[in-house]
Amino acid sequence: MNKTVTFGEVVMRLSPEGNKKISQSNRLEFYFGGTEMNVGASLANFGNEVKHITCVSDDIVGAAAISTMKKYGIDTGNVIKRNAPLGLYFLEVGAVMRSSTIAYNRAHSAFSEITPDMVDWEKVLDGCDWFHWTGITPAISEGAYQTLREGLKTAREKGITVTADPTYRKDLWNYGGDARKILAEMLGYSTIFIGGVNEINEILGTDHTGDKDGFVKAAKELLERIPSLTRVFDKVRHGGNASAQKISARAWNGKEYLRTEELEISHVVDRIGTGDAYAGGLIYGLQHFDDQKAIAFANAACALKHTIEGDVNLVSADEVMQVVEGHISGRIKR
Repeated sequence: MNKTVTFGEVVMRLSPEGNKKISQSNRLEFYFGGTEMNVGASLANFGNEVKHITCVSDDIVGAAAISTMKKYGIDTGNVIKRNAPLGLYFLEVGAVMRSSTIAYNRAHSAFSEITPDMVDWEKVLDGCDWFHWTGITPAISEGAYQTLREGLKTAREKGITVTADPTYRKDLWNYGGDARKILAEMLGYSTIFIGGVNEINEILGTDHTGDKDGFVKAAKELLERIPSLTRVFDKVRHGGNASAQKISARAWNGKEYLRTEELEISHVVDRIGTGDAYAGGLIYGLQHFDDQKAIAFANAACALKHTIEGDVNLVSADEVMQVVEGHISGRIKR
């Protein structure tokens, strides 16, 4: 069994029912999520052994978050509790030409108070095969950045495969950290890059185009400038509107350009967590298949998450393989 460690904040998502705006509703639904935890939950659902490292509130909300992670099959034995609130975000789900809108409330969360001395990375990563991080974590606070840095240094010393999804959320970088410099530093401890031309341009300060040639040039430059990285995997989205999407996956594996066929989602149930579903699918795919089949698996996992309410992809590896093999009619299974 593959053993994976994820590290990042667990947050509570609050949304009005359906496609309502907050101003027209007096009831909010909630889900627990968080980019890295979402990836871990996908992998646990696929059959991996997953350990999530985080810091939650020492109250009934934090207890509920831990209970949710356990329900997903995630090992919570190293979760830290603090006398500070759990991070929140509010989501208004858009429709057709109206975009979804998110407001974060996580500046003084329990996770923002994490420091390197709280995590014994030698113990946490013992026997681990894979470590996954995203750019959201070092954006939260100086302590989160330094704790991630120590984890990545330990992972590199142990020869662990490290996937990096350097997601850039400008609204989160509020403590004074230099996003470009910090993300580039963290990539120096990583082996696989999950992201596209926009992310590469942001980190390298380049202006590559988003077409095939631009992606290949960007990927080659990234691997040249950050030699610890060996492969680049990208999710391509062609959004007709908030309710309908087309997605595909592409990669530069250091030798050749790879691409999948496009999958059409004609009715989006929930777009939150779809990128995390892609990352979880990619990690599982890379652990079991060649690069071409891995991106096909990742793309199918991402497509299926669009049909699941909440932040976490709840489909099985078998369900993903059905889509990879072309079974997309949605017929009832009896």
